[in-house]
Amino acid sequence: MEQMFDKFFDSIANLFGGGDSIPWCDRDVIHGCEKEVAEANKGDSDELKSESIMRLSWALVHSKQPEDVQRGIAMLEASLANTSSPLHQREKLYLLAVGYYRTAEYSNSRHLVEQCLEIAPDWRQALTLKKTVEDRIAKDGLIGIGITASAVGLIAAGIVAALVRR
Repeated sequence: MEQMFDKFFDSIANLFGGGDSIPWCDRDVIHGCEKEVAEANKGDSDELKSESIMRLSWALVHSKQPEDVQRGIAMLEASLANTSSPLHQREKLYLLAVGYYRTAEYSNSRHLVEQCLEIAPDWRQALTLKKTVEDRIAKDGLIGIGITASAVGLIAAGIVAALVRR
């Protein structure tokens, strides 16, 4: 019986708490990546510049700061058109999907992760992100239905109370 209660309370906590498995990145890592990009821009290697920008983009879209996530999204969108390699395109699409997930733009995130899966259908990270996004969409739908049902219930109770007073 106790296990049943624990399961129930865990499911309620997960419903309202989030609990996705996407890692977070702190400001120190972002700052280090920004230094790396600045140093790479002083050099001649385009490959080094590209790799350091990808690391910075990764750090930005995994940040807890919304402005960092937006910056990461902008960087990735700007660089996506110049991507010829399917592997690099897959990586950028995935990071964009993470960024859109972090900004609660779940339909954009799902669309981008589906594009990743067209390039690499068995890519576990993308499959996990797709499930996370779909779970979040379903959870938001349930919460929306709950709020709507509560509002309708309150209105109905108000009408009944007003009728009973007469």
